[in-house]
Formats: sequence, C-alpha cells, structure tokens
Amino acid sequence: MGVLPITPMMRAFSVVTASGNKVTVARQQLPVTPAYAFTDYCSQAQTIEHCIIDLSTPPTGKLTPFNTYVALSRSHGRNTVRLLRDFDEHLFTHHPSEHLRIEDKQLDALDKIKREMGGSHYTMSINIVVVLRINVFQLTNHD
Repeated sequence: MGVLPITPMMRAFSVVTASGNKVTVARQQLPVTPAYAFTDYCSQAQTIEHCIIDLSTPPTGKLTPFNTYVALSRSHGRNTVRLLRDFDEHLFTHHPSEHLRIEDKQLDALDKIKREMGGSHYTMSINIVVVLRINVFQLTNHD
C-alpha cells in the first residue's frame, strides 16, 4: 500500500550534426514531473492554477470540513481541481462539531428575533449571544 511503481521509458530520436551526419539517440528516463506539495494551512490566501488534492484521512490526526474547504477553495473553480483518491463521505455528511451545530442553531434563532424587531437592536443581540454562549458552556460542561 502506498507504493506506485514507476517504470523507465525508452525514447529514440534522430539528430543531424553540423557535418551532415544523421545520428540516432536513444535515452531511457523515468516519467516524473517535478511538483511540490504543502498543507492546507500553508495554502491559505493563495490561488493555485491547477491542483491535485488529497482528502484521505492522514496517518495521524484527522481531517475536518474546515481543512477540506481551505484545500478545495484554492483554485479558480472545479475544472482546475482534481482529487487524488477516494475520501470518507462522512466528512461532508455529518456536522463537524455538536457544539458548533448548537451554536449555529442559537445564532439563527437570534437572527430571527433581530429581524422581527426590525434589526435595530444589534447591541441587544450581541449581549444575548454572550449570555447564551455562557449558558451553553455551563450546560455542556458537566465535569
């Protein structure tokens, strides 16, 4: 696993020398294209013309939707992005964090309240968010 065999290629071509002689040259070479790689963290704020992205689970640590967003959004569009191999669909079908999901739900509720009040009570909404975040932490931190 993880081994990609690279076999040498043989190519022959003819050259005419300055004296008019025709010489055939044969060369053997590995079909390798120079490239470089970097992490999603290093790719932030860069636009890469063409990219190949590996979304497989790394040997150590884990991959999150946040990492994949950074990696997938580095190019101009989907026509210039290629995926290196299959990936775990769970990455895109499940919420990355239950705490963030709850907070998103609360922020949506606050946004709805703000819209119903005419949107002029922005300061009040911020105070409510701070209180709700403290309450969520107290409710979820039972240790």
